[in-house]
Amino acid sequence: MQIYKFNTILRPVLWGGSKVLEFKHLPASKEPIGESWELSAMPGRESVVAQGEETGMTLSQLVRHYGAQLVGKDVNRRYGDRFPLLIKFIDAHRDLSIQVHPDDKMARKRHGCPGKNEMWYILSADEHSLIRAGFNRQLSPDEFDSRMKDGSIVDVVNATTSRPGDVFYLRAGQIHNIGAGNFLVEIQQSSDITYRVWDYNRRDADGNLRPLHIQEAREALDFSPRVDRVLERPSLGPGMTGLVSCPEFVVRHLVFDGDYTLENPGCHTFVAMICIQGEATLQAQGMKPVTVRQGETVLVPAIADKVEMNGAAQMLLASMPEEENKQP
Repeated sequence: MQIYKFNTILRPVLWGGSKVLEFKHLPASKEPIGESWELSAMPGRESVVAQGEETGMTLSQLVRHYGAQLVGKDVNRRYGDRFPLLIKFIDAHRDLSIQVHPDDKMARKRHGCPGKNEMWYILSADEHSLIRAGFNRQLSPDEFDSRMKDGSIVDVVNATTSRPGDVFYLRAGQIHNIGAGNFLVEIQQSSDITYRVWDYNRRDADGNLRPLHIQEAREALDFSPRVDRVLERPSLGPGMTGLVSCPEFVVRHLVFDGDYTLENPGCHTFVAMICIQGEATLQAQGMKPVTVRQGETVLVPAIADKVEMNGAAQMLLASMPEEENKQP
């Protein structure tokens, strides 16, 4: 086993821009790039190992082959051969649609897959960029229907000016959108189910209005007011702060300059290390050293008791909660 690097998966979309490629130091593209899927086991967009003896293996193949050694005993018991997270960089050069994701119950009933709880870490934002999350007051389903008919649904969605370093936790059922000018990291459940509520009457490359999913959204939506901007960030040791701890994932923020030892890096699960600034060399016992740079993501197996790091970097660390600490 090794500390795994994967090939980049780029997604061209009509609302994308150039920030993903610039951040990852990749060649420019004629197409607008909206997303880079950093760690994915989604069919059709699976992460593929980029180096080492297992070059060419998919993330799902690694999970099936190594099981608990890679993801952790508890994660393996709960999720089997399915890798539980999807990690992306997102460049909203234009507004994304106003949308909602189903919870686990609805997603499994309708689509046979998990729902989608997610979090955003803002890497950069233009001066007037907005994050819309949650209704700004209690809404009834009837008023939702009325506002969908007259196009005023945006007026009742809470809007917050975003800044670099902001963190938002978006529960399934919460209406939301990423406003133009935001560049961020998204960490979410391994699901790609999105119901578009409103899309500004935009048309695709063929001139067609993009479809909305009003009935599905109405069923999925939580109509209560809620803003899930994360303000409390507990210290977890030198250079380490907690960002989000929920039943679906745990995310920490790490800053170091020089030598740093990360003991039990994923707390008995895998840990995805997303480098958002600088670079560092990582080494775990019995594994070859790997250098990770800004815009790169590596997967550290659960069997790694510690990771020795040297460099100057900021990273987001995404792992899974332990069963006994799993929140209701």
